[in-house]
Amino acid sequence: MNVKFDVDDLGLNVISGTGSLSVALICQRCTESLVIDLDIEFTLSPAKNDEAAEALPSYYDAIELDENGEVNLLELVEEELILAIPLIAKHEPSQCQAPVDSVWGELPEELEKPNPFDVLKKIK
Repeated sequence: MNVKFDVDDLGLNVISGTGSLSVALICQRCTESLVIDLDIEFTLSPAKNDEAAEALPSYYDAIELDENGEVNLLELVEEELILAIPLIAKHEPSQCQAPVDSVWGELPEELEKPNPFDVLKKIK
């Protein structure tokens, strides 16, 4: 993890960083163990309140200061890593134990339903 603290040309405090981490997850397709490499990159600027956050340039994400006017670096890095975890962790299709097009259970047969727009044909 590399973190850099700086002041930009506009006089804003900037926290930028990069990092990588390998996490062990469970594949949601085959339920086997899965190791994913997370790579993060962030550029944040501390903001005292919502108004200050709205005033930041669009290329900065805002990070709110705590009641002491500080940023908890450990929480910041933890949140960035959590955001990098995929919502649904899955192996690549060629490496997964389960077939990619697997279906569990029985699918209901299609019921023949009348088209609700057929009534419009009668209006002509």
